[in-house]
Amino acid sequence: MEKLVIEGGVPLKGEVVVSGAKNAVLPILAATLLTDEPCIIKGAPFLRDTNTMLKILRSLGKECAFHHGAIAVESTGEHSFVADYKLVSTMRASFCVLGPLIAKLKKAKVSLPGGCVIGVRPVDLHLKGVKHLGVDIDINGGYVFAKAKHLRGAQIYLGGEFGSSVLATDNVMMTAVLAKGKTIIESAACEPEVTDLAEFLIKMGAKIKGHGTPTIEIEGVKELHGAEHKIIPDRIEAGTLIIASLITRGNITLKNVHIGHQGALLNKLQEIGAIIKKDGDRLNVTAKRKLEPVNITTLPYPGFPTDMQAQMMSLMAVTPGISIITEKIYQDRFMHVAELNRMGARIQREGPHAIIEGVKSLSGAAVMASDLRASASLVLAGLVAKGKSAVSRIYHLERGYENFDEKLRKLGARVWREKE
Repeated sequence: MEKLVIEGGVPLKGEVVVSGAKNAVLPILAATLLTDEPCIIKGAPFLRDTNTMLKILRSLGKECAFHHGAIAVESTGEHSFVADYKLVSTMRASFCVLGPLIAKLKKAKVSLPGGCVIGVRPVDLHLKGVKHLGVDIDINGGYVFAKAKHLRGAQIYLGGEFGSSVLATDNVMMTAVLAKGKTIIESAACEPEVTDLAEFLIKMGAKIKGHGTPTIEIEGVKELHGAEHKIIPDRIEAGTLIIASLITRGNITLKNVHIGHQGALLNKLQEIGAIIKKDGDRLNVTAKRKLEPVNITTLPYPGFPTDMQAQMMSLMAVTPGISIITEKIYQDRFMHVAELNRMGARIQREGPHAIIEGVKSLSGAAVMASDLRASASLVLAGLVAKGKSAVSRIYHLERGYENFDEKLRKLGARVWREKE
């Protein structure tokens, strides 16, 4: 096991390319289960989570080859409907194989999912959605057993306690594409990653309208064929690198950015004093001499993304004044607060709110990552802290950021790996 050691105090400068989106590639890979024909997924990020999904696909009867950012998926001709606990328990997104297995094989046995420990994330909306399509569900021994003689279109409301669900929308959409008749998903997730999945399904022959809005209409077809698709840029990686520039008072240019996916984040960053210049798929980020505090509430897209909450907290920790972050998506997504405070931050949690009193500087310390985005926030804090910081459990970071330490070094950061 390795840790990331960071010597802070270096303003980041230069250019870096943003990788393909983790949260888009995983359901798109799952969607290849809907056809026996070959599929090619381009721009795929080389991540722990990507490799986990490829292992799951291989266990379900697919041959997968990953070469220079492109993944080729073909059928072996031997289909399995069982997604095993040993794989699914390590990554929540792997639960999205449920929909394609039901649609293609009319049965599935999928382990209840695992992943980051950031709060209760039940699968009730997934199951509610596929039940409306004619699927019988039984939960036993930590597995979801699903079967359906005939899938039929339906009108499905997918709103939950904390808004719409991205993975539930993905699962229901992938089930409905091979159901007889029309399906209407109301309160569907509007995230760009859902839209990217829909675009891939359309290339495979699905009939989908309204993706990117709260109402998605799907007209079922008899079968899907193979397709080629390029993954959208990762808006969360882009956001993390933007904050890396601001927190170090650097000057970096990001390439391969979908500017339209960054609205809420860029709006808040400009509010605090970021200077952002846009040019096609390029984004240059610098900061005014003095940044201002800000209040943020995480919301489903197009609101401020919960996946950027931890990184924003690191920036606010060294921004003068009082900032307040309210987390409305995942109730326990504050695991990084204690670790940031170990570095000298002044952050107090009050229920779903984090009250941040900006300090002049942070101090390097040994800290421990608890989840994917928390690990990114600790790396960002280490970039600006005085002295050395050591972030352990960086396997969390590797789940969602492709060669992140290499990209930071390219920008001038003093960061390297050491054995624990």
